[in-house]
Amino acid sequence: MDKLNRFFWFCSGAHIPTLEKYPSEQNKYTGIGATIFFTGLFAALSGGYAMYFVFKGDDLAVIFAIVFGFLWGAAIFNMDRYIVSSINKSASTNKQLLQATPRILLAIMIGMVISRPIELKIFDKEIKERLKVSYLNGQRSKIDTLNKAFENKYQVEFGRLNKQKATRDSLEKGIKADRQKLNFEIFGNKTAETSGVMGYGPYAKRKEAEIKQREVELDSLKANINKSESFVDKRKEFDGLFTEKLYTKKQLDSLADLAGFADRNWALGQLKFNVDGSSDSNTATAVTFIGLLFIFFECLPVFVKLMSARGPYDYATSDGDEVFIYQSKKDKDFHFEVADNIHETRVDSESSKRKEIIKGKAYRDLEKHDWDQD
Repeated sequence: MDKLNRFFWFCSGAHIPTLEKYPSEQNKYTGIGATIFFTGLFAALSGGYAMYFVFKGDDLAVIFAIVFGFLWGAAIFNMDRYIVSSINKSASTNKQLLQATPRILLAIMIGMVISRPIELKIFDKEIKERLKVSYLNGQRSKIDTLNKAFENKYQVEFGRLNKQKATRDSLEKGIKADRQKLNFEIFGNKTAETSGVMGYGPYAKRKEAEIKQREVELDSLKANINKSESFVDKRKEFDGLFTEKLYTKKQLDSLADLAGFADRNWALGQLKFNVDGSSDSNTATAVTFIGLLFIFFECLPVFVKLMSARGPYDYATSDGDEVFIYQSKKDKDFHFEVADNIHETRVDSESSKRKEIIKGKAYRDLEKHDWDQD
């Protein structure tokens, strides 16, 4: 238990030899250190999970996830440890708040980052369903776009084919009406266009001949339509329209399982809305609550350090800092005085040396001087 406490003291960034002297402070820093440790642990899990989806499908995906998760967790742990340990409890309340403000903002950003991958795992089933809908709609839109582009490309052929179909429908309708009139004439049904006399008379023969002629035209027209449709189908096959089909359930499941981090992150954001575009307040609240929970958990060590009263450990560390600062200043003064004395000695030595040089030069000049000429 003592080793575990010392480990959490290390996590809190406390000076362990000083903290050991004040038992009343030890539980506080154990709690702060444990919070920092578990924040780093959650960061490692979320970072590893995110990296696993980045390299999902690769044989080394698990190794990449473990390595990145460890590095990411260690980075967050070290940052949290620095954030908490750098808050100076000897300062005034306003100054402490001023010191803590950028650290709280940084903690909020860290909380948002580490919460996202965990949210992706919590809403994994809902994300997959939303991805399936998205992939299916995307494939349907792609097929519609290809069909429109194909129709624009072969606009003349489609126009001719539509006219032929309209003519075919008109011929079939006319033939059907003429056959009804022919039956009325044969069976003696009196209408505005029939004689009302039962039997196969001249009118009936003429009407039947017209119908046969129009049927020949219809057969010829259908043959032309079949040729046009065959041409269009070949063009569709050449342009790849037949290969684009709506995904099956098995294909959608496979695509959702292989979805990357970006697609899953987008789908998580879309869970706040229903498929029809209306807001889904329940899911939006759940996602927001989980994010806020991790943000609060990340900010908790800073809040604990701010809310805790200044204890004997804080006084001891503050006094120790003042002593070290005083010693540092004295060391500086010492080095300044030594440097000054060395400088004075060097100046005196150099001055004496140059004086002797000047004197020696003067003596030599006197010895060389010709006094007789004077």
